[in-house]
Amino acid sequence: MPFNYKKSITFRLLQAAKAQRARSGAHLMRIGLHPGQELVLKVLADADGRTMSQLALALGVQPPTVTKMVTRLSSQGYLRRQVSDTDGRLARVYLTETGRELVASVDKAWKRLEREAMAGIEDKDRKKLRKLLRQVEKNLSISVDDDPEHDADLEPEGDEVSSKSGTDKELSTV
Repeated sequence: MPFNYKKSITFRLLQAAKAQRARSGAHLMRIGLHPGQELVLKVLADADGRTMSQLALALGVQPPTVTKMVTRLSSQGYLRRQVSDTDGRLARVYLTETGRELVASVDKAWKRLEREAMAGIEDKDRKKLRKLLRQVEKNLSISVDDDPEHDADLEPEGDEVSSKSGTDKELSTV
């Protein structure tokens, strides 16, 4: 019987993530941001003056992605780059006053999104969902090489093993 992906948890998670991104995008558009840009602002609000590499690491993206995001946000007046006082090869990124003010709008957008997403879900279920999603995130963050069950997924099943062995024997006698 084929795998019914529509009933799978991972499909539901994907659909929820798409809906969240679309809804988040609508809220962010109202304040002049694109999805992902708000995270740059929030990360800098937590620790201003990060290097591009530190931002990339904190956001979980590649450095060229950060460069593009910082360039756009700088052109909008929300960020500024400054050469590091200690190492002239490094540029540090800082929120401008306008960027700092925008963080408050980001917080409001996130709170609204949270209310919309959690409507009709009781507090105990919210806590359980948060815990379960953290576990899913942890599970999916495991390196394939570190996952002992991954090897079992790669092994051929039943008949494939015997037919492959026979093929190998035939090839070795040729």
